[in-house]
Amino acid sequence: MRLHWPLMALAALLMATAAARDGWDGWVARTKLPQTLTETSVEMHDRNGAVMRLFAVEDGRIRLAVPSGGVDPDMIDMLIAYEDKRFRSHNGVDGWAMARAVGQAFWSGRVVSGGSTLTMQTARLLENSGTGSIKGKLRQMRLAWALERKLSKDEILHLYLQHAPYGGRIEGVRSASYIWFGKEPRRLSPSEAALLIALPQSPEARRPDRHPEAARSARDRVLARVGADPVTARVPREMRPLPRLAPHLADALVADDPLNRRFDTVLDAGLQSQMEALARRHIADQPSGVSLAIMVADHQSGEVRARVGAPHYTDASGALGYVDMTRAKRSPGSTLKPVIYALAFDRGLAHPEMIFADRPTRFGRYAPQNFDGQFRGDVTARQALGLSLNIPPVALTHALGPERLMVTLRRFGAKPELPGGVPGLAVALGGVGLSLEDMVTVYAGLARLGRAQDLADTAPARMPGAQIIAPRAAWQVGDILRGIAPPTGALGGLAYKTGTSYGHRDAWALGYDGTHVIGVWMGRPDGTPVPGAFGGDHAAPILFEAFGRLKPIYDAPPPPPADTLMRATSDLPQNLRRFGPRDMKQRGPRLVFPPDGAILAQPDTFLKVEGGTLPLTILINGAPAATGVRERLVDIGRLGPGFTRIAVVDAAGQSVSSQVEIRP
Repeated sequence: MRLHWPLMALAALLMATAAARDGWDGWVARTKLPQTLTETSVEMHDRNGAVMRLFAVEDGRIRLAVPSGGVDPDMIDMLIAYEDKRFRSHNGVDGWAMARAVGQAFWSGRVVSGGSTLTMQTARLLENSGTGSIKGKLRQMRLAWALERKLSKDEILHLYLQHAPYGGRIEGVRSASYIWFGKEPRRLSPSEAALLIALPQSPEARRPDRHPEAARSARDRVLARVGADPVTARVPREMRPLPRLAPHLADALVADDPLNRRFDTVLDAGLQSQMEALARRHIADQPSGVSLAIMVADHQSGEVRARVGAPHYTDASGALGYVDMTRAKRSPGSTLKPVIYALAFDRGLAHPEMIFADRPTRFGRYAPQNFDGQFRGDVTARQALGLSLNIPPVALTHALGPERLMVTLRRFGAKPELPGGVPGLAVALGGVGLSLEDMVTVYAGLARLGRAQDLADTAPARMPGAQIIAPRAAWQVGDILRGIAPPTGALGGLAYKTGTSYGHRDAWALGYDGTHVIGVWMGRPDGTPVPGAFGGDHAAPILFEAFGRLKPIYDAPPPPPADTLMRATSDLPQNLRRFGPRDMKQRGPRLVFPPDGAILAQPDTFLKVEGGTLPLTILINGAPAATGVRERLVDIGRLGPGFTRIAVVDAAGQSVSSQVEIRP
């Protein structure tokens, strides 16, 4: 039977339509999609989530990541209502909008509306292509259809909000919200949301800082189109500066983890800003090339609250501002003296009211003098530390052994560097390299009554470490430091110590109360002298002002431990009344090396013993290893890995011991 020709025509039309559809489907399916995962700016945040530092991406652009739910829902609704009413229903290209745009252009003789959907605009942004040609428009339509097949509507909308231009180097709604309004885009007023909707259409012609009237008019058109109430609020007249707090810390975090895009610190942005302003103000009157560093920490939790590596992050004044002076190794001057006294109090070698002879003294070829070249005669340990005299702490270091001081610093968490590798008595007066971070860590341990506390910039609060010095010894040192007179006009009662390195290269001040510890360093990063710079005159006032900005009054120190011996000199036991060589001999042998707590890298070990009555007996983990020893330097052979207890007993039955760890 012969088919009727209309049916044949219909069949042909359907076949042609199907072929066209299949061809169109294949054409769209073959579309090569641009990269949708783009680099976003690295961000550093404070403990409360406030942005402290932003890094630019390629070409110096600021493109902040837009998290899910990070944009005000009212702005999303306003954007769709203004730009693409049928966004949720079309397949990437809105036929009605395109027809309307063509009709308007035909009747008016000019382009009235573009007809581009949000998906097409996203396609243009991803490929960074123009819209001035038919070829470009067709490419956007093809890419829009392809995007709609691969991504959800919310994913497409997220891409638009991530890449939309907002003038200058600003890309993305979150970047724009920070730059123009100084806040996250989670809560925007209708006026703010309308401006952020209008800007991407002509980001340069409508920049509020350059063309405020054009920006205002565009914003008002958005409000009128969506039926919002008109506003009289002014548009922002300038771009807000990018946050650049704690730049040295941000650089260090990025260097340690270059793939991370967000760093959450435990710093306080407000306090950091105040400390940076304090550093800039105090450095303004200093000679060219002088830098300054400040570090604030909560010694109860170990969290760093502020870290100022330099007053300026440039080298404009020759001060090498890009050098982080919280981490640079410098001579600590007299700021190690509290640690020496604490060790002596802990070991029973001294007491705050013990008498020391501050007079010319030679220790072998080493003959230290006081900073002013004068000697005070008989003084108590309290007076000697308060006046920062040099002879008593050097004598105590000689009695303790400089190795013990180095081990104690390491156990507190510091990383000292010795110029010659072997510590001598000069370490008592600053002959060792330590950073401001090291010293703040050590003073945090003193503030915690001798218990180590590592400091953290990003990690949550850490548990306190081992007990390094007896609580009573640390409390006695803090009691002395709280009695030192503050700078003129400053509030007294802060436990603090100043220091000045040899040649006026470094001026230091470190102090603590019941909760916080602050350290200040001033000097030239290149190590050249700063004539006339003293810790007491220059660093101490900054320390007290930093505490004043941190809190109105100091937090109370802990009470004295129950075993603290609080007596006048005349009421002390005989061996604690006056320090001298005779007393040292009466106290039996001293294990100079290895000191208690030492970590040794090689199992072959020598003992160095001072004092005591020969011959000596050496015990390893309680078992005799050598008897009748008449040498002060003893080879005890190879020790196994792990912890070992070494004891020395002299002929009078007096003993000393230390526990060491072998890490071969």
